[in-house]
Amino acid sequence: MNSQVLRIQRSLKKLDSSNIFQGIVIAVIILSALLIGAKTHDLPPQAFTVLSVLDTGVTVFFVIEIVIRYMAYPNKKKFFHSGWNIFDTVIVIGSLIPTGGSGVLLARLLRVFRVLRLVSMVPELRILINALLKAIPRMGYIGLLMFVIFYIYAAIGSILFNQINEVLWGDLSISMLTLFRVATFEDWTDVMYETMAVHPMSWIYYLSFIFLTAFIFLNMMVGTVLEVMGQEHENFRAQAHGETAEGGEPASRAQIDKLEQELAEIKALLKQKL
Repeated sequence: MNSQVLRIQRSLKKLDSSNIFQGIVIAVIILSALLIGAKTHDLPPQAFTVLSVLDTGVTVFFVIEIVIRYMAYPNKKKFFHSGWNIFDTVIVIGSLIPTGGSGVLLARLLRVFRVLRLVSMVPELRILINALLKAIPRMGYIGLLMFVIFYIYAAIGSILFNQINEVLWGDLSISMLTLFRVATFEDWTDVMYETMAVHPMSWIYYLSFIFLTAFIFLNMMVGTVLEVMGQEHENFRAQAHGETAEGGEPASRAQIDKLEQELAEIKALLKQKL
């Protein structure tokens, strides 16, 4: 009985990891996205009936696919240790909510999120999302420093330019919104020329602010994301080449150094015996 279960599990694992099956899943996700877009147009009732049938078929396929993935997983208890498995399961379960009744809005929103399953199916997209999530704590400190710069410049701007244009520089909060406009280059020269008519040297205020926010801090955030993304690519390559430790995790640098040291000791012992 156990051998039969293992055989079925291996077959499901082979099916789940096959490129053809993965391609079919991606194609169905794209079809789901097209169905969502089609339903936003003014179509005849017959077309909506066909779209509803296709939507039901997509939902059934997703349920079968997640069941296959769960059955093919070696350790069922660890299936939900993966955030991507939890994400896919929640999306699939949410798609089972009927589109009629009081939950029609929730059901339609959850069907929109089915498009995000494309992220969990494509390894390159998973690397990008993982890198972004891991970079958020580091970017938080950069964002905090940027907020301090915004606060200082907003206070200065409110003091200097309050009498020129109270709509843009009336108080600290409004001044911060104006600086956000300047940082995004949304007609920022109009704001600058207005204050330069009264304070000719105010261009220094704007250029120094843009230099700090748009160039330095933005490049710091991009550098942080690229650094984390490089680490994620290394981990992905290590897993792809089977360089894993006992628990299925990528082998650390310390573990590799320890193995190299042990190999060197074995070679030294062999030389002594010879």
